[in-house]
Amino acid sequence: MSRRKKPVKVGDRIEVIYDEQRWRLLSELRAKAAEIMERLESLELSPIVHGSIARGDVSPTSDIDIVVPYVVPSYRIEIIIDELGVRPVRRLITQATPAHTVKAHLYIDERTVITFPLTNLTRHEREFYKFGGEVTLAELKEDKRVCGIDKRLKLIEPTPRGHYEEPIIGREAYAASKVGVSIDVVQERVKVLTRRDEVGRTGIYLKYEVRPDESIEEALVTLASKDPALRRILASRGFL
Repeated sequence: MSRRKKPVKVGDRIEVIYDEQRWRLLSELRAKAAEIMERLESLELSPIVHGSIARGDVSPTSDIDIVVPYVVPSYRIEIIIDELGVRPVRRLITQATPAHTVKAHLYIDERTVITFPLTNLTRHEREFYKFGGEVTLAELKEDKRVCGIDKRLKLIEPTPRGHYEEPIIGREAYAASKVGVSIDVVQERVKVLTRRDEVGRTGIYLKYEVRPDESIEEALVTLASKDPALRRILASRGFL
């Protein structure tokens, strides 16, 4: 198991130069992401991939995080997985807090996941992906890499040789302008990640593994029937 990355509060701007192995890993992960995204686009969906694959600073433990950033029926995503000739190793429903949107996660394997919201994303929630760096399929095919902020709260800025990185604490406005999100989103993420470092991971409000004999939407309705807070957020965002 990889060690959790801790926020870095001070430090200089440095350049990290990639070796041949790292460039090869980045190419392999991007190719796998592109294959899945092409199938999603074939059904007229508009996926993004976010995180280290979008920025370029991948490692052997990097996940492939593909997101359809708007509400879509789960069966449309599951059609794609069927076409890939695999069965999801897990189907999860999660909700970070009672006030956050509910999301579905279909794990193609332990490090490859397609995520989509079951209720509409707020502006903050949508900008979360841009905060970490996101690219579309077209941008992936163009070999585009983008700025993003990693879990250490370091701004990653791609270069032809690798990337520059620097801590963002105390420079939140600058970081927001570099990644193209509002400063309140950066401030919120700084607060969440530094608190997590200080008190430890506190878990999420809802995490449910969907059974093979139920659809994601059926499972969500059942969960909501037992949870008034979940019913309220679903009703307020048009699910119920």
